[in-house]
Amino acid sequence: MSIMREFLRSPRLTGAIAPSSATLAQAMTAGLDLHRADLVVELGSGTGAITGTILRQLAPNARLIAVELNPAFARRLTDRYADDSSVEVVQGSAEDLATFVPHPVDVIVSGLPWTVMPHERQRRILDAAAGVLSPSGGFSTFAYMHAAWTPPARRFATELTGRFSTVERGRVVWPNLPPAYVHRAVAPVHRKSAEPAHGR
Repeated sequence: MSIMREFLRSPRLTGAIAPSSATLAQAMTAGLDLHRADLVVELGSGTGAITGTILRQLAPNARLIAVELNPAFARRLTDRYADDSSVEVVQGSAEDLATFVPHPVDVIVSGLPWTVMPHERQRRILDAAAGVLSPSGGFSTFAYMHAAWTPPARRFATELTGRFSTVERGRVVWPNLPPAYVHRAVAPVHRKSAEPAHGR
């Protein structure tokens, strides 16, 4: 399946012209202590370029919930991990995290295309993420360098800073196509209360 084809079909849904590189995947997961996590959520799993890197760092009894809105990508991930009981693939919107993710979540790794989504959707997804994370939980995402100074990217950075106690911007990952940098955030603030999700 071509990620470029999905991008051309729906750029707001896919948001990328190529899968994330192994170098970006390593940068996305560095410093998150994934080996200590019990529950990790990946938002916008796409073709699974980062999913495998997450899984290789998890403890044997840990769980990964991969959330993907694109039905074709979600089916592909479901088929790939059909025999892995530690992985659950959810075809749905990250805005609805609280309805299908048991919480608290230890770490959220996001590959969502923040700069092509409306501001209000950015806010709703960040609220949902902060709402399911544990008080010391970590959040990692990336943005493309060429869009760093666009209004959507700047709004996203502001929204992220307002929801976490600590936010850091990593160095540019030049080998990625396009080059990208990582936002890493820890300890959500102003968390919305939510009832624990029932098991699926």
